[in-house]
Amino acid sequence: MESNNSFLLPTSYLAPIGYYAVLLQNENCETEQYEHFVKQSIRNRCDIYGANGKLTLSIPKQRKASSKTQIKDIKIAYHHPWQKEHWKSICSAYRSSSYFEFFEDLFVPFYEKRETFLLDFNLKLQEVIFKCLQIKDTSILTQSYQKQSTSNDYRNATFQIKNQTKYHQVFENKCGFISNLSIIDLLFNKGPESADYLNNLDIRIEI
Repeated sequence: MESNNSFLLPTSYLAPIGYYAVLLQNENCETEQYEHFVKQSIRNRCDIYGANGKLTLSIPKQRKASSKTQIKDIKIAYHHPWQKEHWKSICSAYRSSSYFEFFEDLFVPFYEKRETFLLDFNLKLQEVIFKCLQIKDTSILTQSYQKQSTSNDYRNATFQIKNQTKYHQVFENKCGFISNLSIIDLLFNKGPESADYLNNLDIRIEI
């Protein structure tokens, strides 16, 4: 890893646990808002633990937005009821978890109200997640695009963590422990212990 202690991250929909470990363990993090949209990435996708194992939820974007559209200008599509589908899946996955009911009301509005831009949606969700973690978010948005960054460039990282410490998951008796799912998997299962868990993770992320 570079000696530079700043980190450049992509925006993410209900980001992976590894992503939040980086955010919590480093005060100097920037979220990229000028890159081009990257398909099939954490920018508009997250993985949760469903009854049959890992389940990917994806936010559709408006098709007229080309691959050269900056991430800050990507608009969310509402041609099918993805919000209803995502929330139904989240409820099915975590309704019986220890802390779902404690945090539920904070997340419901994101699946009822329509946000125009993907970046705004992700950032507002991130605010809620930091509220749940009871931690101040010190990350900022980039002010320009840099093809070669002097930061630790995690824009294309998958945020997989090696040897992730296990914690109880709702369906682990069926499918075993699944590592590095969405941050909500950690929040709904560990609640107030989540921040300490993230701060203690080894974040040697593969880029």
